[in-house]
Parts: sequence; structure tokens; C-alpha cells
Amino acid sequence: MLSFEKEIIRARLVMPAGKTVEKPIEVRRNPITGRTCRITFSRVEEQEPGAATLPDPPPFAGDRSRCPFCQDALAARTPRLAAELCPAGRMQKGRSVLFPNLFPYGSHSAVSLFDDRHFVEIGTASADSYADCLLNCRDYLLRVLEHDSASVYMAITQNHLPSAGGSLLHPHLQLQADRVASNHHRFLQGRAVEYLRETGTRLFADYLEHERLDGSRTIGRTGSWEWLAAFAPEGFFEIWGIRPGVTSIRQAEDGDWSSLARGLINAQKFYRSLNRNGYNLGLLLIEDDSKALELRVVMIVRSNYAAWVRSDYTGFEVMLGDMATFTAPEETAIRARPFWDNIE
Repeated sequence: MLSFEKEIIRARLVMPAGKTVEKPIEVRRNPITGRTCRITFSRVEEQEPGAATLPDPPPFAGDRSRCPFCQDALAARTPRLAAELCPAGRMQKGRSVLFPNLFPYGSHSAVSLFDDRHFVEIGTASADSYADCLLNCRDYLLRVLEHDSASVYMAITQNHLPSAGGSLLHPHLQLQADRVASNHHRFLQGRAVEYLRETGTRLFADYLEHERLDGSRTIGRTGSWEWLAAFAPEGFFEIWGIRPGVTSIRQAEDGDWSSLARGLINAQKFYRSLNRNGYNLGLLLIEDDSKALELRVVMIVRSNYAAWVRSDYTGFEVMLGDMATFTAPEETAIRARPFWDNIE
């Protein structure tokens, strides 16, 4: 069974005025990974430089001249898919265009554009454009499986703005499919298969059922997807979307991807309300025969892309391996719920 563990520890110190105080730190253990995180409540009121208001667009947001993803340059400056995957060289779904990543990370590495505008501020993309992009991703990954059935370790990711690792502003998702598992794929595969064997139920289904009963971290629904704040966040304002009962992109219907797109936009609007402009998202897929791992997308805020903003990773995260955030997930859920109101 899953264990949702948390413990309060206290730091005792003497303030400059002479008063002795105790400051609480909550340590939580991730029920999926077993990794711990720390919520440092004493920093919640801290005014982070560059986050008092939503930062201005990047200074080069209007410069389309060097962007290979803009329409005028796309055909000449982006590579083409191998003929066995796509005779036309690029895949198109509505406004989305998909082509290989010029700098691949694995055997099958691609880019899917979801808007023909050069720069789209957080929370302002249309759900339809995101849905077209996700469906394009789905179609590409299915073609990969037909061509290379061993490349079962798949991912759809996004890096919004340079602070999140984005190298190009033009809005796009990245795709990955490989025979070699990433660390997260390898861990999730082992954990999900073991959990199904031991309990007869699925890992994320049980996680979701616990959170439904608890209620303090649930946020809302968009169609078939259920959204919640992560119990033990490994990033700031971490939000999960879970599609229960679906363990493969072969099972996911068109409506599932449209519902996912609406939830992603809701999360972005919430992040925008916090004056944050950078984020990462990730949907990891394992297309094996175990039927153990249901679909889950993860979104986290990153440091703002603005002058004099500090990184969200410190020596504590990099060297000790525990994420230290400032806001309780229950508070994240309370603040995010209005962005899901009346969304079915």
C-alpha cells in the first residue's frame, strides 16, 4: 500500500532581539518514489526578486529573424523525418508541425510546434493549438512503435523559457522514444510492475483514490483527467494530471488529448497568477505489455526568466538531493482550484 508520510522537525534559534523561536520544517516522503522533500514555511513570505509582477517578455521575443521554427524559415532550416516514418518529411495536425530534433537525445527525438506565433506568453495559448500538438505527438509516437517496436520508453516534454531549459522561444513540445530507459522510466517501470503484482491494483489509481478521499490536494477535472497538487513536491507548485485506467497511448482517445490540453492551459494560467513565467511539463510513457503504469503529466514552475532572479535549485537540491519548497501542497491546491472551476 502507498504511504503518505510527513513529519515536522523544528529549528531553534535566537533572534537578533534576543527572543528564542522555533521554526518548523515539514519533511514529506513521496509515496511513489520514496524521495523526501522539505517545506520551509519560514520562507513563504519572502519577496523573491523578479516575481512581484509578471516579468516583461524576453528582450528578443520580437526577433523572428533567427528563429528556425517560424513559418518563413521552417522548410529551409529544420530537418525532415526519415521516409519510413513519414514520406512527406514533416507531420501536420491543424496548426501543429512536427519534425526531427536537430540535436537528438535518443534514437527517436522530435519537436512538435503548437502555435505559429514566435512567442506565446504563459497561459495565453489556445487549448485547440495544444490539442493539435499533442495529437501530432501521439501520431508520431505510434509511427515510431510501428517502425521500432523496442523503443518503448517515451516522453513528451516542454521547457518554457530559458530558465526552464528552453533554447528557442517559439512554442513547442519535445518528443523522445528510445530502447534505453531514462532513470525515471526505469524506476517507474519497476515500481509500477511490482506494485501491480503485490496489490492487484495500479500505482497511480491507488494514489488518486487516496487523494480523492483526502481532498486537501485535489484541484479539479478536465474531461478524463484529474488534477491535484503533488503530496511531496519535487519542484515549486508541482501539479499532476492523471488519466486513470489508461496505460498506453494506443488506448488514449482523441478526447483524452483535448482534455489534457485544457488542463495544461489551466495550470499555466494559475502559474501566471503567481507572476511566474517559466515551467516544465513531462508525460512519461512506457509502451510495454505490463499495463501497469497509467498516464500522468507533471508540471512545475521554474525560476522566472528575468534579470537578477535566483535559481530554484540551490546546493540543498543539487548536493543533498532533497527539494526544498516554501508552500504546502494543500495551499497550492486551494490557490489553483479557481482556474478549474466549471471545467468538466
